[in-house]
Amino acid sequence: MICFTAGFSEHKMFRIKKLDIYIAKQFGLLFFGAFFICQFVLMMQFLWRYVDDLIGKGLSMEVLAEFFFHMGMMLVPQALPLAILLSSLITFGNLGENSELTAIKAAGISLLQAFRPLIVLSAFIMCLSFYFQNEVAPRANQKIRQMLIGMKQKSPELEIPEGIFYDGIQNCNIYVQKKDVESGKLYGIMIYRMTGSYEDQAIILADSGMIQTTAEKKHLVLTLYDGEWFENMQSQELANSASVPYRRETFAYKKVIIDDDTDFSEADAGTVSGNAQGKSLSQISASIDSMSNEFDSVGRENYKQLAALYYQKSTVSKADSLKAVRMAQTENIDSVFARLSVEQRQHAVGSALSQVRMEQSDLEFRSMVISDGDNQLRRHKIEYVNKFTSALSCMIFFFIGAPLGAIIRKGGLGLPVIISVLVFIVYYILDNTGYRMARIGEWAIWFGKGLAPAVLIPLAAFVTWKALNDSAVFNADAYKRFFMHLFGIQEKRHIQGKEVVIEEPHYADDAVRLGDITRRVKEYNDRHSLKKAPNPVDVFFKYHPDHVIEEISNEMEKIIEDLGNTRDKQILVLLNRYPVLAVKAHTRPFERRWMNIVAAVVIPAGLFFYFRMWRYRLRLWHDLNVIARVDDSVIDRIGEMKDAAGTNVNTGM
Repeated sequence: MICFTAGFSEHKMFRIKKLDIYIAKQFGLLFFGAFFICQFVLMMQFLWRYVDDLIGKGLSMEVLAEFFFHMGMMLVPQALPLAILLSSLITFGNLGENSELTAIKAAGISLLQAFRPLIVLSAFIMCLSFYFQNEVAPRANQKIRQMLIGMKQKSPELEIPEGIFYDGIQNCNIYVQKKDVESGKLYGIMIYRMTGSYEDQAIILADSGMIQTTAEKKHLVLTLYDGEWFENMQSQELANSASVPYRRETFAYKKVIIDDDTDFSEADAGTVSGNAQGKSLSQISASIDSMSNEFDSVGRENYKQLAALYYQKSTVSKADSLKAVRMAQTENIDSVFARLSVEQRQHAVGSALSQVRMEQSDLEFRSMVISDGDNQLRRHKIEYVNKFTSALSCMIFFFIGAPLGAIIRKGGLGLPVIISVLVFIVYYILDNTGYRMARIGEWAIWFGKGLAPAVLIPLAAFVTWKALNDSAVFNADAYKRFFMHLFGIQEKRHIQGKEVVIEEPHYADDAVRLGDITRRVKEYNDRHSLKKAPNPVDVFFKYHPDHVIEEISNEMEKIIEDLGNTRDKQILVLLNRYPVLAVKAHTRPFERRWMNIVAAVVIPAGLFFYFRMWRYRLRLWHDLNVIARVDDSVIDRIGEMKDAAGTNVNTGM
């Protein structure tokens, strides 16, 4: 625990500096550990998506090491916010659990002052995240995409299994009955080779053989022993000869060379030039400008072509125009069409359909080009905004994690990890949903990418405010009482006998007071019609205070507190039967008048609170009857105790 001397105020700056160093050191150690854990989890998640492109390709260790390095650099901006959230939560959770936060506050240092060193560190990490997001991650992303394309194009490593057909070699299916692992020799070989089309297939059978890769890894050399070669000759010049439909060759030794480029090579950078995630802010801005100019020119050209086409079809000669006018005045198009022959009708309909389909196909193509360009433009704009929101999430997560740690006061890797994962899941769902909706154009880009910060920033402000005011956000009893009060669930009494009684109850006085409470309860029930539905106008607009129930409740609680010192078990049982009265819920929904008026205007809420208040009135009617019955039982028991003792109960029985 941190200790502070009495002379703290004289050397305030010095002490704060030492405290800053202490908190920063605690945070730094946890941050590095959390960062590497988060980085590992994210890398495994990313690797799982592309595991099929890596396994069985015979990639060298250098290629794999380069792939993992670029993967790690690309995922750093994603790991930093989660690491800040987890480490800040654990840091202040440990301080609270070890009572160090209590000592800090007792020394006159506010929680915001304790946050100060970590705010500076989080701001530095936020700038570092932006640098990675803008400079390092785009190059790594570009490199990763180039390598993935090269890996997908690379042929699998030559590992032919026994007893099944293997299609990992280009244009070949190979069946091996048995193989010798040590020598690499294959036995019972059957090869189906597709050299061109279906008619050009060849079948090769061999007793044994070996498969080797050339030094430049461009070809496979099949060395075969004691076999036969069957090849279809239909595509060659003897294909028309019925006497020689195929070629058959028997060999004792033969070498067959198959093209199979198994070497790994990265794809050209031009193949991923449209990747928005592989560009910095300046490159994205330049791409947006160039694409906007290009798509605007395409749009203008489309407009010119469509306008020219419409003008061309609308232009007719004067004679044809006059002829069409006279025809329209004398007869309609249906009658003209009816006079045509069947062949002429079919020709006219076919010509019209053909023209419409051609126009439709042209418009669909133009729409596809414009839609694809708009999609590319949106992706670049989304990535431009993402570079800022991703860095901002570092600071948001700090102002969620640090206050939550100060509130829950639990360190270690238990509850903090659960809370961190839940917060990150909420952030990921909101951010991913906003990204997808903005990418397809359903939401505006600023709304989609601003959804997660817009939800988490108020949450961060709320938990920070609660932590600064020492509010119990995670007090389960407080939430339990709130929902019990909201739904009208009654609280039960739990009065137990005391092992040591300092002052005996005043039985005689309590009996008189209970009799008075019984009289007042019956008068209240006779005067108020609690079982009837209340007047809505009185409930929401004309509130009249009711202090009688408050007085009865206060008096009853004093008597119960006094009788709670008894040693008599029957009285203790009777005391636990007393209900806990809700002294105001039967009069109006809320304390303030304007809240009642708002509840009345909002119809669904008003109905809920109206029936809720009616429920409290019915409960109060029932509770008052219970109080009257229990009062009589307690008074009778006190009388029995007096008769049994034969003395004044006030002297202590």
